[in-house]
Parts: sequence; structure tokens; C-alpha cells
Amino acid sequence: MKINIFWFRRDLRLDDNAGLFWALKSKHKVLPIFIFDEAILSELPKNDARVAFIHSQLLFLQKKLNQRQSSLLCLKGNVLKVWEHLTESFEIEQVFTNTDYEPYARKRDADVQTFLKTKNIDFHTFKDQVVFEKKEVLKNDANPYTVFTPYKNQWLKQYRQIQLPDYFSEKIYNFVEKEFPCPSLEDIGFENTLQTVKPYSLEHLHQYSEVRDFPAIDATSYLSVHLRFGTVSIRQILSKLTSENEIFLNELIWREFFMQILYHFPQVVTQSFKSKYDKILWRNNPNEFRAWCEGKTGYPMVDAGMRQLNATGYMHNRVRMVTASFLCKHLLIDWRWGEAYFAKKLLDYELSANNGNWQWAAGTGCDAAPYFRIFNPYEQQKKFDKHSQYLNKWLPELGTILYPQPIVEHSFARKRALDAYKIGINE
Repeated sequence: MKINIFWFRRDLRLDDNAGLFWALKSKHKVLPIFIFDEAILSELPKNDARVAFIHSQLLFLQKKLNQRQSSLLCLKGNVLKVWEHLTESFEIEQVFTNTDYEPYARKRDADVQTFLKTKNIDFHTFKDQVVFEKKEVLKNDANPYTVFTPYKNQWLKQYRQIQLPDYFSEKIYNFVEKEFPCPSLEDIGFENTLQTVKPYSLEHLHQYSEVRDFPAIDATSYLSVHLRFGTVSIRQILSKLTSENEIFLNELIWREFFMQILYHFPQVVTQSFKSKYDKILWRNNPNEFRAWCEGKTGYPMVDAGMRQLNATGYMHNRVRMVTASFLCKHLLIDWRWGEAYFAKKLLDYELSANNGNWQWAAGTGCDAAPYFRIFNPYEQQKKFDKHSQYLNKWLPELGTILYPQPIVEHSFARKRALDAYKIGINE
């Protein structure tokens, strides 16, 4: 029996799923699959909470599919070898999936498409995780935007002219009616962790602009993890927003801005967007980096943020800016070190946003804070946590002899950073 395959990746849901919708509308029964990619898994600790979250979502999908007399085929291994196995096991006519824009994923998909072509199998990808992709939002000269505000204005202009599609994939029953066992977390070499992904909530949107910068107020949407793994569609979220949610919408546009920067300028993964900043002479003191990672710098706002990150996999956005600025400017440690650490720890890690925000903080990015903008952690603390509620939660020893002295004096560090940047970029 000929079948078509839908390949789940960053879209772990049955509803409003573009690629799945078109797969289910095709003439053959659809076998849904998920591949645990060993190239990715091999880089992760065995208690990685993101893998545990993905696994829990796959179990949820399995339960939903079982209600339709179908199931999800979960496989693990080298992606190309998995596809070789699939083509030997099934008579496949077409493969459907949603587009992934990261450099590794683009190469992987190109390799898969090339292999499938040798088997006369069509490979189709669809836009799903963004509103506008690739070259859909460009300047008048057909070049990509590299400054956020003009990009945002054009994004909004185009957004107001379209109607978001509704891919009612959850209403179409065209799955292969066969059951496959779902591997346990242990079967794929991982284990559960105390860190958990919080459900997203939009209940604080009415006060988002007023409270979003105060880390002690638990008014975060926790949406980023769910958009990262596609447990909710961007279209469903946008449909719930009103004209009063402009600031929140801006954050969603920032997400697409950084995605298109990564797509058009993949060199930013390893290089500064502004190449002249690659000449900065970073100090890269390993002991100071360790103190930053462990939240032991003697700067309470920095330390509280790092301890929140290490304990929960989350960090408040305002505090992310403070901790990142501190690493690059106060300690003169290469932004790539901080970016790599966040990549290991953040539950909502997304290459484009992580890279874009770190380069923003370091002053090296496309639309960055100027290098001479250096956050004062003490002033940030006074402004956004004046009663020390956030600090006291994560720094129980604060105010005692157990809390470390500042690793560097602020004024000295500020001048040192300004001098290093000026020399590095020849100003």
C-alpha cells in the first residue's frame, strides 16, 4: 500500500499544522513520524529537560492519534539512515514536513530531499512556525532588513493586508491505521529531570507593557518554549491579540526578525554581524566565566538571574539583558561563551533569538545596543527590583558574609570595556 509521510519536528501538535494539513489532504494515508536525531542528542546531557518535554509531547500526540486508530512512529538514529530504513520498510510516494530555517536543519533537509529523489519520492516543506519567512519581508531594493524598526513597520504593513490561514488539520482523518510502540525516555538514552516546562498563559497580556520588566512579578507568558517546539501555532497566538497588545506583538516580530537575519546571514552563528567587532581583544578569564555561570559575581541582579537559569531553565528577559551585558562588558568575555552557555541551559533556546540577543547585548549585532551602552547592574536592580523580592528568592545568602564580594568594580570595568571596544574597532 502506498503511503505518504508527515515528519514532525518543531511542530508538535495536531491542530493548525500547515504541513500536516496538506499531508492529510493528499490522496494516500499518512504515517506520522518523529526522528530523534543522534547528531543533536549526542551533544546534550542525559537529563536535558528539553528532550523530556519533547518526549512528553510525543506521548500526548500518540494518545491523540490512538483515538483515531493510528499512532506515531518514533525512531532514533542518523537521519539519513533512518530515511533509508523507512524507504525499505514502506512504499512512500510523498513526504510532507514544515520548513526549518536554521543552518543545520537546512543542510539536513537538503540531504534528505536529495536522497528521497533517488527513490522517486517527493519532498514538500511548508511555512508554519512564522507569519513571514525567507524573502517575504524585504526592503524596496529586495535586500533583507538589518534594522528592527523598519522591518517591524513593513511586517505590520503586510500583516494588515493578509488573513491568517486556518489549517484545520485536527479535523481531517486520513492516517495510516496501524499502531507502533512509543519508546520510553530511557529507551532513547535520557532521563527525567526536576526542571519542567510551564504551560503558556496569555492572561497577563492586558498589563504586559506595565509589568514585563519586573522579574519578581510572575507575569511572563511562558510562550517561548511552546513556540520553539510548536506545541501551539503562531497563528493561534496572533488570533488572540488585540490592538492593546502592541508591545507583546513586537516581541513576536523580534522573533521573526532574528529568524530572517539567521536565514540571510548564517555566518552570525560563529562571527559578529559587524565584522569589525571580531577584532575586539576579549579577556576570557575562565575563573571569572565560572563565577558568572554559577551566579557568584557579587552583583546580585546578575547572580540571581544565573541561579534562576541554572535551577529552572528560565530567566526573565530584563535579567537576560543585564547578565549578558555584564559578561561582555564588565568581564570582557566573548559573547560566544555566554551564548553557548545559554544554549545549554535555556528551555526556550532558539538559535536565532539566542544569537541575535547576545550580539545585541555585546554591541556586535545587526541592530545592536551601541557598544558604549553598558548596563549598571545596581541601577537595574533599583529600577526593576527595588524591594529585592527577586534577589531574595534566588540569593538566600544575600546580605551575609557568605555572599561574595563584587568580582570587579563597576566604574573600572566600564572604562576598561570602553577602551577595549574603541581599540578593537579602531575608533
